[in-house]
Amino acid sequence: PERVKAEIEDLIGIEAGDALLVSAKTGQGVEELLEAIVARIPPPAGGAEEPLRALIVDSWFDPYLGVVSLVRVKEGRVAPGDRILVMSTGRSYEVGEVGVFTPRRRPCPALEAGEVGYLIAGIKDIDGAPVGDTLTLAARPAARPLAGFRKVKPQVFAGLFPVRSEDYEDLREALAKLRLNDAALFYEPETSQALGFGFRCGFLGMLHMEIVQERLEREYGLELITTAPTVVYEVLTRKGEVLQVDNPARLPPAGEIQEMREPILSAQILVPQQHLGAVIQLCEERRGVQKRMQFHGSQVALSYELPMAEVVMDFFDRLKSVSRGYASMDYAFERFQPADLVRLDVLINGERVDALSVIVHRSQAYRRGRELVERLREVIPRQLFDVALQAAIGSQVIARQTVKALRKNVTAKCYGGDVTRKRKLLERQKEGKKRMKQVGAVEVPQEAFMAVLQVGGQQGRKR
Repeated sequence: PERVKAEIEDLIGIEAGDALLVSAKTGQGVEELLEAIVARIPPPAGGAEEPLRALIVDSWFDPYLGVVSLVRVKEGRVAPGDRILVMSTGRSYEVGEVGVFTPRRRPCPALEAGEVGYLIAGIKDIDGAPVGDTLTLAARPAARPLAGFRKVKPQVFAGLFPVRSEDYEDLREALAKLRLNDAALFYEPETSQALGFGFRCGFLGMLHMEIVQERLEREYGLELITTAPTVVYEVLTRKGEVLQVDNPARLPPAGEIQEMREPILSAQILVPQQHLGAVIQLCEERRGVQKRMQFHGSQVALSYELPMAEVVMDFFDRLKSVSRGYASMDYAFERFQPADLVRLDVLINGERVDALSVIVHRSQAYRRGRELVERLREVIPRQLFDVALQAAIGSQVIARQTVKALRKNVTAKCYGGDVTRKRKLLERQKEGKKRMKQVGAVEVPQEAFMAVLQVGGQQGRKR
């Protein structure tokens, strides 16, 4: 225990001298822990006779009951039959039921100051009771709302598009229901030339994005295409404007950009000594800058500054892989830093596919472009004409692959005779394929958009 206390003080920086020794497995110290909670945590300050102020901690949508809100009553009292007021919207509703979780829902006569419970008021509007809002009584309203929660800014953005265009409204409704109890989720309508109508969504990180996508597919039965995730960049234009760009398609033309800045993270990594070399190599590959290294027994604490764009793809998976699952990481946004960034476009038969565009560092653009077109050549089905796949920075093509055309053996029935007969048939086939290429459209499969993610994940494995 003393060694663990010392490590907590060294690594986390908090005083651990009065830490309680508790074991959930054996039950040792649980009673002392409960007594310490009663002694050290102050009781609620408000009284039941004051005007009602209840903070909405969480909300979820029930198809039969409407919006169910989990509330913490700071001051006052609320009971069934009371008419409550949502302070941010000004709308009022009649309370139908209040109660507590034990862990099942159990109705009770009222909720008073200091209690946490649920409240049902027949709210059918999904945005009727947002998390962090304050509830008060319509007949005796409070003078001011509670402080609420600090708004969280999304760090990672990606496009979500339904595979079937008729599912667009279902996707909108599903995102609105998820947004009800997930304040960090952001979404806005987006249109793509390749994918049609969808939504640009903001997430806290890759794990958050995967959870939201999984819930949309499992709980709401939607089939989705997810574009490559990207972070928010700052763009300084030649007119002196600073733009926030979260979508490569919205990047201004290169001639209008004076400077681009990428978000930098301050990452704290804890790793066993035997895996230190592999973790340092991974961080250096991702353009990391080492700030500090401390040894604590068999563990090493590393402090790195890493570009957020290098972390959001598959950094956590690679970190766990090279450390055999022993490394852990915590990070926080540090600042925006100027960098030599470019937009890498993918052209299919000369047409730019906006959903496949990515913003990368110039030093990695050639490798990423070559790997991307090679991967696309594997997943795009062959047509009756050649399909040119190109990776380009502006008007400069940096990589190219060709999906070869399917060929019918037009000379199979040509027996004997002069060779000019066969040449005439082959030339006629060649002319037909030229005309077909002019009018033929290439259907890009879902796997092509996943290829952008897989190419990002191969960065460390190929080295």
